[in-house]
Formats: sequence, structure tokens, C-alpha cells
Amino acid sequence: MNILMLSDVYFPRVNGVSTSIRTFAQSLLRMGHRVTLVAPDYAGSAHPPQEAAQRADDGLEGLELIRLPSSVIFFDPEDRLIKASAMRRILPKLASRAWDVVHIHTPFRAHRLGVQLSELSGVPTVETYHTYFEEYVAHYLPWLPAGSLRMVARRASRFLCHGVDHLIVPSRQMVEVLDRYGIETPSTVIPTGIDLEEFKGGDGAAFRQRHGIDPARPTLVTVSRLAVEKNIGFLIDVVKRLVPDFPDLLFIIAGEGPDAPRLKQMVERLGLQRNVRFFGNLDRRGALLDAYRAGDVFVFASPTETQGLVLTEAMALGVPVVSTAVMGTATVLRDTRGAVVSREDAAEFAGHVAALLRSPERRAELSAAGPADAAAWSTVHLMGQVVALYQRMIDET
Repeated sequence: MNILMLSDVYFPRVNGVSTSIRTFAQSLLRMGHRVTLVAPDYAGSAHPPQEAAQRADDGLEGLELIRLPSSVIFFDPEDRLIKASAMRRILPKLASRAWDVVHIHTPFRAHRLGVQLSELSGVPTVETYHTYFEEYVAHYLPWLPAGSLRMVARRASRFLCHGVDHLIVPSRQMVEVLDRYGIETPSTVIPTGIDLEEFKGGDGAAFRQRHGIDPARPTLVTVSRLAVEKNIGFLIDVVKRLVPDFPDLLFIIAGEGPDAPRLKQMVERLGLQRNVRFFGNLDRRGALLDAYRAGDVFVFASPTETQGLVLTEAMALGVPVVSTAVMGTATVLRDTRGAVVSREDAAEFAGHVAALLRSPERRAELSAAGPADAAAWSTVHLMGQVVALYQRMIDET
């Protein structure tokens, strides 16, 4: 198959959608399919008309990566909006090529480009509903009424979803949300999953040594974009509750994002400078794996995840997990043996973590069970379902 993917976000912008798209593309390439990805350019300057030329700055062998000129979004400077002029230039070039499926990953300019291409060429369109926008939008436009923003997000979701032929939804919980919106577009639940080969190894002892962390020091770790909706503040509150019993406790936070200044101020206000360290974005092929493995316990509490990929990654690496189970994380954690599920209650959550820190035997049990839990989310299995869906759509066109 010749598959065109379109997205308003991709690396070097680090988040779950970028990771999911890369996993999709890598798996499809390994299966022998051709993949082209159209995404924003993050360089900050427009490219000349040859912006459609293949670029190899992703490091994913075989991927044709087309970067389009984009503008900074004033209320979210990490992200970019593809310029309308770039879309007009690229549309006839894309329409002149033979695609089997157009797969849209985000609902902004990339969505519009994909729908226009489908109308011109008759190629079937599928869109992955990666993000629970109703719960995100108020954090990025705080000066507007939250209720009105949620209503706009629901209406926009209905309009956008009805513009494509099929939806891929990462979890059953997200399907229920879309049903409440009144969305009638056919959908299939297929999580992205992870490449298990990428989540082997990792050297926690080396990470500790590099960063001067005592090998015996009790350590928690989380990997997340630092944004309000990720609920990192809740985890810092959990750490505050644990420090009286574990004064040497260290909380490793790997990730970057707009909420970082507030979180760092919170750490200072609570007097936890010795117990919390921010490490920024780490290389997924090396330092990030080491950071995961440096933790005695992986902690997570985001209530808005459609997938919760980091939970699967932690379990694949054999790191015991304590997490809330909401939306996509509830799907990942259902019947798992490598994790402990907690309500979003700081005292209860801290109690689960404390019990694990006091019990090397229990941590060892969870660690041993984690890789088997993660195996259920292997891309080898899940991407076969995606390709089967593509083929069905092609046959029905």
C-alpha cells in the first residue's frame, strides 16, 4: 500500500501524538508499505517551493517526510499551524500521486488538507482521534469560559469526524465519549501500542551514576509532557506526603512543556528541591530508557489520556507502576499484573507507593509481570488490525 499520513504535529515536537505517528509509520514500513508523512516545519522560516521534497531529518529509514512552512501559535508556542499558502501549493502535488489511503492524525490544517485531497482524488480517509480536546482546551485558553470552550470542542469534533470515512479510536472509553457527542462516523478501537524491541535494556544504575543519585536512594519516575492536564502537580503532592517517611526520596520528572515554570515554583514552595529533579526531554533510544529503569516505581496520574503509552513502556521495561485508571489508562491497566491502580486521592496514592517502596519482594513481582502485560500492546499485533482496516476501506471505495 501507498499510505499518506497528515499531521499538525511531529518530532521534534515531543508528545504522545508524535510518538504514536512514528510508531505507526515505522511499523507500516517494516511490513513493506510505503509511507509519506506531511507535517509542520519547526525551523521558524518558510521553505521555497520545493518544500515537498523528501527530507531525512526524522531518522526513520524509508519514511518520506514532507515539511510544510508553519507559524507559531500564540497561545501554545510549542506547536505550529501549517500556513494556508503552503497547503494550497502542496495540494495539487499530492493529488497527482497515487495513494491507497489518507490517514489523518490531527484535526486542524492537516485534517482540512486530507479532506480536500480525498474530495479531489476519491481516496478513502481514516482519522485517529488521539486527543481528548474537550478536557484540554480550557487549559490553553484560560481567559475564555470553560463551559463554552468544551461546547465548541464537542461541536468541532462532530463536524470534523463527520468529514472522514472512518475513525480509529485508541480506547473503548473514548468511543463512549464520541457516542455522547453524537458522532455517527464508523469507528474501530485500535490502540497504537509500542515497539517492544525499542523497550528492552535500559541501565538504571548508569543513569543514577551519571546524575549523582545514590544506588540505594528510593526513587520515583514519571515521563510526561509538562502540561496542566497531565496532573504532575498531583504527583508532587504525593511526594510531599511521602517525604516524612522517606526523607531521601527522589522524584525524577522526564519531559518538557508549558507547565514547567509553575511546577518548579510548586516544588520550591513546598520545600522539595532536594526531592524533585526535572530532567527535560531525554533521548528515547538511550537516556529515557535509563531514566525509566532508574525508578523503583513509575507513577502516573493524567486523567485525559486516550492511550497512556508511557504505562506500557514502563511495564515493558519491568518498572513497577502506580497509576490512576481513567480513559485510555483504564484500558491499559485492566487486568494488569505489573501495576497498582489508585484513585486520584493523594493520600491513597501515596499509600500504594509507600507499600511498594517498603517491599522489594512486591516490586519484584510487579517487575516480572510487567513485560508480559506490555506484550498485549505490541505493534506487531495491533498494526495488523490497522492494515486490515485500510484494506477494507480500499475494497469498499
